Amino acid sequence: MGKYQLDTKGKVAVTKFHEKHMPAKFDKKQQLEKIRAEYLKKKQKQTDK
Repeated sequence: MGKYQLDTKGKVAVTKFHEKHMPAKFDKKQQLEKIRAEYLKKKQKQTDK
């Protein structure tokens, strides 16, 4: 086993730290929805003119 072993309290602290410092995961579906909404808004403005 490793030299340094964590008890359950230490493991929880480590996982919490890593979750906090992880970059936000890139959500492709959410990104596509955002782009689609912007496109539709632009298209609507063009047809209104």
